[in-house]
Amino acid sequence: MSNLIDGRAIAAQVHAETASRVAHLRARGIQPGLMFIRVGEDPASQVYVGMKEKKAAELGFRSETRVLPAHTPQEALLQLLRQLNSDPTWHGILVQAPLPRGIDAPTVYGTVAPSKDVDGFHPVNVGKLSLGDPSGFVPCTPGGILELLVRSQVPLDGAEVVILGRGNIVGKPMAAILVQKTAHTNCTVTLCHSGTRDVAAHCRRADIVIAAMGVPEFVRGDMVRPGAVVVDVGVNRIPDPANPGRQRLVGDVAFAECQPRASRITPNPGGVGPMTIAMLLANTVRAAEQTAG
Repeated sequence: MSNLIDGRAIAAQVHAETASRVAHLRARGIQPGLMFIRVGEDPASQVYVGMKEKKAAELGFRSETRVLPAHTPQEALLQLLRQLNSDPTWHGILVQAPLPRGIDAPTVYGTVAPSKDVDGFHPVNVGKLSLGDPSGFVPCTPGGILELLVRSQVPLDGAEVVILGRGNIVGKPMAAILVQKTAHTNCTVTLCHSGTRDVAAHCRRADIVIAAMGVPEFVRGDMVRPGAVVVDVGVNRIPDPANPGRQRLVGDVAFAECQPRASRITPNPGGVGPMTIAMLLANTVRAAEQTAG
């Protein structure tokens, strides 16, 4: 039996549930609306937003992408966000990262109304997550990782979890999720970072390792305790020796070394990535439901 955690299959389950909720809302005359905002022409952002908008349309959302020039002043972007905040036909607003130089990301994410912040980046939603208040929106990638673990029946209550990386998008919110005293979390969490001494020793005692450092193939086989669960969040471009002058994508986990030791492991691609879009759309339909009452 394969020990892979199939992110595509689990994302399909979440999408099916979301589509059912969208259909229920549309039967009441409400179509969930999701606005994407992209500033500049970053190639990766173009791809990511295109994938998100395509899936939103497939599930019955109303979606649109506003593309602003890279030289757009910050105040013009903030004014657009204020207009969208006051437009009841848009239930979710996503500002795609990265933003160009000269635009302060925390200010931008803090301008999106918390009730429409389906990325979970607004300080109000960050605070609610820390306090265990379920009325806020959870960031999509950490929320997707939790769904992967729960739906794969990975034991979490009391589990020793080591998270590699203390970023605001994955590491910190992932720790905040897993330490909550709830039915599907209640873990003991160690958050490792660039200042942590002997990261390998922390990993070797973990029941679950979540790698989100942005370091290619950082987690080696000898860092994984036999029977541990390994979740690879990383997306890194490195030179491809088979194709000189070109690059290939790898995660933060040396997959070939770690898979034989792990009880469960996410592939990369096909693990965490599909869940990010699934949770974005699930958050958006919940925002529409909250508006509908």
